[in-house]
Formats: sequence, structure tokens, C-alpha cells
Amino acid sequence: MPRKQSATLTEAELRIMNALWLNGPGTVQQVLDWLRQDLAYNSVLTTVRILEKKGYVGHLKDGRAHVYQPLINQEEATRSEIRHLVGRFFKNSHEALLLNILRDEEIGEGEVKRLREMLQAGEGSSSNSALPNKKENLSE
Repeated sequence: MPRKQSATLTEAELRIMNALWLNGPGTVQQVLDWLRQDLAYNSVLTTVRILEKKGYVGHLKDGRAHVYQPLINQEEATRSEIRHLVGRFFKNSHEALLLNILRDEEIGEGEVKRLREMLQAGEGSSSNSALPNKKENLSE
């Protein structure tokens, strides 16, 4: 009996998506080359087909080859994963997630300070302007 497909990205799927987001559209062989890991062509092909069934990638035919491209950008995929995490572990409470992060002993004081500043800056408005864009990092 085949395994049930994960609602979220598996580690292997995420590696392939990262390669496609970084490099753009590519064939299975190109993805395999970008990964720079000792993987079988058929393993990458199977994973790409699963990503296609999940709606993360699509393909165009180029002669005999299929060129795969992301249908969902990295930000959308990240938000989807976070929504899944919040629903599964925190009963749909973003507050519970944030409190868990703040209580984590491995989080640095600089990160906590930055998070507090972002939350305070966002209190006066309903926009997400206080949130970092893709290029910003909490550990700056």
C-alpha cells in the first residue's frame, strides 16, 4: 500500500523546490545537477512528479524533455507551511506559536529584541509593514 502524501513539503521536496526557486525552470537532469548530491535520476523524477501532483510545480514540454517550473513562490510556500504548523501544533493560535518561539532557550537576545520592535511597530496599524520582507533576516 503506498504511503499517504504529505500535506506539507518533505525534506526531499523542499530541496528540489529550493533548487527551482534559486535557478528557475529546469529539467530533471538540471535539477539533479543543481542539487550536487548523489541521487538517482528516477528518485528526483519521482519527487518532481509528486510536487506536480501537489500543485507546487508545473511543466512545459521542450522536445522530448519536460521543463519544470515552480507554480508557487517561496513566500507562499513558507506561509502555507506556517499555517499548517500553527493548525497542527498550536490549535490555530499564532499567539501560542510566537510565545513558544520567545520561550525557546536557543533564541538570541538580539532576535527577541527585533521581534519585540516589529510587534510594537505593527501595533498601531493593521498592515504588515513592520514585518520583514524576504531579504530581511531576524538575526541581523
